[in-house]
Amino acid sequence: MRAVTYDSYAPDDSRLKYGEVADPKVGPGQVLIEVKAASVNPVDWKVMAGGLDPMMDAVFPVIPGWDVAGVVTRTGPDTPEFSVGDEVMAYARKDVVHAGTFAEYVAVAAPSVARKPAGLDWAQAAGLPLTGLSALRCMDRLEAGPGDVLLVHGAAGGVGSIAVQLGVARGARVIGTASERNHDFVRSLGGEPVTYGEGVVERIKALRPSGVTAAADFVGGQLETTLAVLAPGGRHVSIADPSVGGHGGAWVWVRPDGAKLAELAALVDAGKLTVEVAETYPLDKVGAAFEASRGGHTRGKLIIVP
Repeated sequence: MRAVTYDSYAPDDSRLKYGEVADPKVGPGQVLIEVKAASVNPVDWKVMAGGLDPMMDAVFPVIPGWDVAGVVTRTGPDTPEFSVGDEVMAYARKDVVHAGTFAEYVAVAAPSVARKPAGLDWAQAAGLPLTGLSALRCMDRLEAGPGDVLLVHGAAGGVGSIAVQLGVARGARVIGTASERNHDFVRSLGGEPVTYGEGVVERIKALRPSGVTAAADFVGGQLETTLAVLAPGGRHVSIADPSVGGHGGAWVWVRPDGAKLAELAALVDAGKLTVEVAETYPLDKVGAAFEASRGGHTRGKLIIVP
């Protein structure tokens, strides 16, 4: 099969290669997915730079990518949940960095897989797993719901845009930071936009003088702002700043979870959740997609299509 690989850690895209690799094996409790689309997340190029080496072993050459949407083409032993031909999606992170989703096929553990909702095309479905599960885990940790005023840092980004929609679906009032060019987008999701940067604390307090009851940081470096606008007893989480744990907050990591992904699919089918796609790239242009991701100003998801 064709895939993108790198054979050593690198701070840039110089080690990326596109070519033929061996087809994946399909073990017990796994499904083989023909990749219709995969999505880029910042963690992909951070892993390539060695950023998770203290936590996770890498077996080179590595195929990057942790998100996938596609069709089941084979099942391993004892995999009654899925059949050949099923349209599925998954957050396909494994215990070892090696066989990712930027390829024509990927083998994934069945408990990580969920059926693709009809309301999303392949590109949108590929963009949902990591971002959607990250946002859902944060909303669960915050116990966001009716009566809450939720602040979302990075409301126009991949995770933030999902979090806005989840907060709204749970009955919270949602305030989201974004650049002015993305204010209409945040409004379309049901959020109230505020421009980030200098003066953001005053702008948030103008919307909610008594303070927000919950805050989710999907950008990093937002702790000072969060603490300045958080009401007494308020809750806060971050996926990008572990220091929040020392200030009453929680540092949240996403887990592969097919059951939770199915919850997100149900929200899509109910018309309460969608995925914004910024741009698609062919498999041999993963480096260009990484470069766009590093820029940090993309609205929605960057998608790889084999």
